[in-house]
Amino acid sequence: MGIRSKFGLALLALVAAASHAAQQGSPAAAVNVFIGTGGDGHTFPGATRPFGMVQLSPDTQVRHFKQSYPWAAGYRYEDNSILGFSHTHFSGSGHSDLGDILLMPYSGDTKLEPGYPERPFSGYRSRFRHEDEHAEPGYYAVRLQDNDVSVELTASERVGLHRYHYDKGADAKVILDLRQSIYDYNGKNLWSSMRVRDNSTITGMRVTRGWAPGRQLYFAMKFSRPIAGRALYNREEGVEYKGFAAPGKTPSEKIYVEGKALVGALDFGVPADGTLMVKVALSAVSEDGALANLEEMPGWDFDAERNRASKAWNDALSAVAVEAQEPMRTMVYTSLYHAMLAPSLFMDRDGQYRGPDNQVHKAKGFSFHSTFSLWDTYRALHPLLTLIQPEQQNVDFVRSLIVSQQESPYGILPVWQFNGLETWCMIGYHAVPVIADAYMKGLKGFSADEALAAMTASAEYGPYGGLEHYMKLGYVPIDLEPEAASKTVEYAFDDWTIARMAEKMGKKDIAARYYKRAQNYRNVFDTKTGFIRARKSTGEFREPFNPVLSNFGSDYTEGSAWQYSWYMPHDNAGLISMLGGDAAMAAKIDQVFDAKVDANVYAHMEDISGLIGHYAHGNEPSHHVAYLYNYAGAPWKTQARLGQIVASQYSAKPDGLAGNDDLGQMSAWFTFTALGFYPVAPGSNEYVIGRPFVDKAVLNLPNGKHFTIRAEQLSATNVYVGSVTLNGKPLQRSFLRHEDITAGGELVFRMQATPNTDWGRDHKARPYTQTAYQ
Repeated sequence: MGIRSKFGLALLALVAAASHAAQQGSPAAAVNVFIGTGGDGHTFPGATRPFGMVQLSPDTQVRHFKQSYPWAAGYRYEDNSILGFSHTHFSGSGHSDLGDILLMPYSGDTKLEPGYPERPFSGYRSRFRHEDEHAEPGYYAVRLQDNDVSVELTASERVGLHRYHYDKGADAKVILDLRQSIYDYNGKNLWSSMRVRDNSTITGMRVTRGWAPGRQLYFAMKFSRPIAGRALYNREEGVEYKGFAAPGKTPSEKIYVEGKALVGALDFGVPADGTLMVKVALSAVSEDGALANLEEMPGWDFDAERNRASKAWNDALSAVAVEAQEPMRTMVYTSLYHAMLAPSLFMDRDGQYRGPDNQVHKAKGFSFHSTFSLWDTYRALHPLLTLIQPEQQNVDFVRSLIVSQQESPYGILPVWQFNGLETWCMIGYHAVPVIADAYMKGLKGFSADEALAAMTASAEYGPYGGLEHYMKLGYVPIDLEPEAASKTVEYAFDDWTIARMAEKMGKKDIAARYYKRAQNYRNVFDTKTGFIRARKSTGEFREPFNPVLSNFGSDYTEGSAWQYSWYMPHDNAGLISMLGGDAAMAAKIDQVFDAKVDANVYAHMEDISGLIGHYAHGNEPSHHVAYLYNYAGAPWKTQARLGQIVASQYSAKPDGLAGNDDLGQMSAWFTFTALGFYPVAPGSNEYVIGRPFVDKAVLNLPNGKHFTIRAEQLSATNVYVGSVTLNGKPLQRSFLRHEDITAGGELVFRMQATPNTDWGRDHKARPYTQTAYQ
């Protein structure tokens, strides 16, 4: 024990070499799945499919939820031991849960507890080295140093497949632990069960009270060899009421066990070839549903399943063909990869799923998806997916949102939903812009009337987030509702997207009502200080005022006045007017970036990261700010700031993300920015032009057309846009329309070393705003 065998190392070397040879030059080969697994990127390196229900990945530490922030994805690159391999993970979340159904292969003595990272051999966890680790989209491999096992993982949509290679002559053993959970605490497991169905099949379930209370998950597990020995335990302690005793059975005799702390030790004898494989299917509905989902992967051909996973990723990533110098090409493809991990499938093969009422429903004509981190992803992720994913995939997302509203006990759209259940995390009703943006772009396949009804129901549900006061006063009052300034401006943007959709549908009364509500951001803008501020129900701004102040439950959500005072993306002309004109607007944005800020000012807010002055790229409220110079007629300033952000906030290293990837939003920002444009106001059907970071990119669009972006003379010194042509004609405006892209064609940037301060200056060249430029 404790010595890496020559067999294991040779195997891993062959695995890595074969994978690179098989995929050389492919988009999947360009992805570095370890980007974001260090620092606070909170991504995971394990095996999954695009938008897959299974995310099979190693967990390195599970701690009490108050200490779990660094391990929100289960794995942290800085660690040197692995606890086991579980089947559900978030990618880049700032809060967490999941880590369901943990398996750990081993040989030798059985240890039922995981042990401690700092004490090798204290439990079933094992040390590992990054030199003995390899991962790519759809595949993960590692050598467990202490357990003398080499592990390979791959996945289909609903099934995770493990392949374990034990040393010659070693017993093949596996721990199955239903106790472990990401963001754990005493009492999180409400109930669980394990059932031995036959000598190679185990099913079970777990109910947890975590981020989404009452979450149910079922599994079916099939082994490639018969179980030679087993012991099933409930390790609960201090149970106050145990009921009456059942006929006595030893742990090795049990075929069924239930309780809150279940663990199983499974023995498969000594395999002649040293190999054991395990398939684990998940279900939202039942153990029988999980058994049926196992049929998604009927055989035991690991290499074939791995190739299918790789093909699925290559097909998805091929939506964009990128030509760029390294490490930029790796960073773009990795960002695309991260952008296609969620929203994740949450539906059995027969269409059944568990909805926000925790009841079973059946999807008809679409695939139900969950894991909607909407406060983050409405900004850039969902707009990106409309360009790089088939229309049906985006329709699946929209229909999932609509049926969630219809099945919600509250009758509103999801706020932050996963596994079908609501968490009430973050603010706003940001499913609204996702739906509106899809509708404005012409996506079919869902009922516009049902969608609009769901949107207005959410926007008019008074008990949610101070909406009753917002509808009465035109703002959310801080003495009646926390984070009132942020809520007011975010509600106003969501309202504008409702108005846009209603107008296109010909619903003039609804459009007029919501266009009026969209101007409510003005009610919390203080022209004397130039900041968004919280008001009391009596009308006055709350005093004292400090634009740097940030705190949970304060005037702002994960931010300060410096970060939130730019949030009226639908009406930046209005902001310019209130600030005193173009020059004043540009100067104030300069202040954001150029401020000398003591690092301790925001140190207490773990989500405020990636600071450049007061600009916080590690958190979403800042994501559009660099693009706002375009609205003031100074695109060249946007170009300069983008270079500053990309250089300091992203790199092709494990700690290469400045903050949580937030289910792909940080990565979507980078993808758009690398291409040269960004959707500041989803629902406007416009993209604000920045500057490209790649030499060439071809968008292979869902409609079958191709949109090419070329950057001529791009170099480390040529960082400014000299001129732009669209389909060979000069483009004087500093934005693209959605139809410019979907029609196919070519966008050419001619880069230079000095700013072009004339391009994009005229009002008619500037992006959309609700009110006119003055």
